[in-house]
Amino acid sequence: HNHIPHIPIFLDSPLAIKATEVFRRHEDYYNRKAACIVDCGDDFFSFPGLQVTRTRDESKLVNDSPHPKIIIAGSGMMNGGRILHHLKRVLPDKKSTVLVIGYQAAGTLGRRIYDGESVVRIHGDKIRVRCRVVAIGAYSAHADADKLLEWLRGGMPKKVFVSHADRPVADGFAQRVAKDLELPVTVAAPGETYEI
Repeated sequence: HNHIPHIPIFLDSPLAIKATEVFRRHEDYYNRKAACIVDCGDDFFSFPGLQVTRTRDESKLVNDSPHPKIIIAGSGMMNGGRILHHLKRVLPDKKSTVLVIGYQAAGTLGRRIYDGESVVRIHGDKIRVRCRVVAIGAYSAHADADKLLEWLRGGMPKKVFVSHADRPVADGFAQRVAKDLELPVTVAAPGETYEI
């Protein structure tokens, strides 16, 4: 049998820890499959090997854990927080993998790593990228265009502003909003202010 060995998993993101607690407290919002899992006595928010690092000192102890290990740390686009400290240690290591999950906006550290830059700057230091970089876009927390259009139909606002996408994607979605919903739509420009 090819069993996955016991590997410590560190959840090292204060926001993710708080968000997980919110989900844990609101079982009434679980879908049928999740509710069934919980009713059967399984806690999918806690599993063998998971260690939650709430404090900065606990986060620093992640370094002392022997390899292999999994570190779940994030700030949307890898632009701040504890993930930067982990990246400084992991990026130069040929034996490590950085798993990029979800959208990385142009110009962000996450996007530069995803695009394969060989050297990135973190805290003013030049860091060589020797690790393996793998992306899984399927776990993005953002709804796809069809779901967003469906959501807009449910409330039919007076105007739509598209702000969270690279320009070609934003323009394409704006065209769909204008055509399918016949709503006025603006692709928000960086630095622009709009009165609502």
